[in-house]
Amino acid sequence: GSRPRGPGMERAELLAVNGAIFTAQGKALNKVAKRDVKVLVVGNPANTNAYIAMKSAPDLDPKNFTAMLRLDHNRALSQLSAKLGKPVAGIEKLAVWGNHSPTMYPDYRFATADGASVGDAINDQEWNASTFIPTVGKRGAAIIEARGLSSAASAANAAIDHIRDWVLGTNGKWVTMGVPSDGSYGIPEGVMFGFPVTTENGKYTIVKDLPIDDFSQKYIDKTLAELEEERSGVAHLLG
Repeated sequence: GSRPRGPGMERAELLAVNGAIFTAQGKALNKVAKRDVKVLVVGNPANTNAYIAMKSAPDLDPKNFTAMLRLDHNRALSQLSAKLGKPVAGIEKLAVWGNHSPTMYPDYRFATADGASVGDAINDQEWNASTFIPTVGKRGAAIIEARGLSSAASAANAAIDHIRDWVLGTNGKWVTMGVPSDGSYGIPEGVMFGFPVTTENGKYTIVKDLPIDDFSQKYIDKTLAELEEERSGVAHLLG
């Protein structure tokens, strides 16, 4: 359990507070958890908290540890649904890359709605860059600003979605999970990064070989740089 972010609280402050918590939790999991335990870290900064827990549990498979980007994935689906006037259930092949933070990159280049290309239907790169990406990225902060509290109910729902799909499988459909990189898309191995994945038999597989254009690479590089900075900021906790 992490300390939640309050109004005006920066991620660096959360890192300092929560780093010690997730070191202890990782060590406890390493000591007593089943070797096939499935760990989902929701508390922010989720990617780096998951990384800390993973690194603090050297006897567990790194693939047992994940960070939640499903809330961002669900928010992106909602934005696309509203823009297209189509139900969320019909939208597939959405990806959210990177960190669970405003630097994340929600990417609908491969998405379809009822089988038709979302990119072709929207055909508005200005909306993508100036409205869609920042709205998804800053939604959590906007809710805190409005309520004085984080979006606990929608986060809980996303956690259920994440675990359900991890355990029961996605039948080939893409979902977003924060997972330790295997080197895909030039993301250094071990970085806890949001990728499009499919799941089957309790295991996830990163969707491979998607083309990354210059626009997308810029966003992926930015969110990776933030994650590497966060990782450097907690290195002292990991020995």
